[in-house]
Amino acid sequence: MKSNQLSEFVDNHYVSLLSGRLDKFVKKKADLYNFRCPYCGDSQKHKNKARGYFFRVKSDLVFKCHNCGVGRTLPNFLKDQAPDLHDEYIMERYKNGTTGKGSYVPKPKFKKPVFRKHGNLELISSLNIEHVAYKYIIKRGLDPSLFYYADQFCTWVNTQKPTFTHITKDHPRIIIPFINKDGEWFGFQGRALNPKDKLRYITVMLDENKPKIYGLDRIKIDKPIYVVEGPFDSTLLENSVAMAGSDVDSRTFGWGNYIWVYDNEPRNREIVNRITKSIDRGEKVVIWPNDIQEKDINDMVIAGHNVQSLVELNTYQGLEAQVKLTEWKKV
Repeated sequence: MKSNQLSEFVDNHYVSLLSGRLDKFVKKKADLYNFRCPYCGDSQKHKNKARGYFFRVKSDLVFKCHNCGVGRTLPNFLKDQAPDLHDEYIMERYKNGTTGKGSYVPKPKFKKPVFRKHGNLELISSLNIEHVAYKYIIKRGLDPSLFYYADQFCTWVNTQKPTFTHITKDHPRIIIPFINKDGEWFGFQGRALNPKDKLRYITVMLDENKPKIYGLDRIKIDKPIYVVEGPFDSTLLENSVAMAGSDVDSRTFGWGNYIWVYDNEPRNREIVNRITKSIDRGEKVVIWPNDIQEKDINDMVIAGHNVQSLVELNTYQGLEAQVKLTEWKKV
């Protein structure tokens, strides 16, 4: 395939990924796409008017709005409107040798690897099979290679970020790392091993500007993303993240296809309200069948259920979701 064909292939693929995010998007013909301008919002009087265009100039797609006059190269459009796709797009063009001189697409800027020292941590998978942390993870049907163990949790946390001022009695915890797509830790949760511990989870953010989301390093944004409540649960579903106790608006991430998977607690008013709000926003939700008794994904897996199949068969949206919610809830 020639270089201009390679660049066209990559450009068209990323325009396809953008199509679900752009209002009134339509392909007019080869290398000509029309949609409402996301910069100015297009006509306020006529909601069907669409004056934003992608069209090809030499080997690159560019954007132009015939309402506000804004013009952008495709990489700059992605940087503004879909930052989650920008770096990936640049890298794809670079791998095909279609960046730099003679192109609107710049070469990627390679960062030097950042290695954050995590101190005296051990992977759960490296522990003795009789170790309390190893046995806990295995008993719950989880992957021990995804989590770490800190024997002196508070002391270790202070090596990462000064957090505890007076440590009178330290204790062990399982470490659940929050990792970005570049492989860098931006936070973590410590899960208590002692069932009598009042704080089952302690969350520490190394970067306070980042959302409390687990699993960002493992998802593919061009596939359906399942949004669950707990990190452990997210490892048991394909392409899943966990909100880790935070009320993050997933719409801000630019994900084209995501599905809310709340815990199976029909008597929990807070969960019922969250599902209701998701449905009202037009989002997809999982409504568990009435014959499922377990309250969360981890318990369902332990009970022998095929959770992946369950969520795929019980995903609803719109009016159907409202009907299913009415049948499911008990408050």
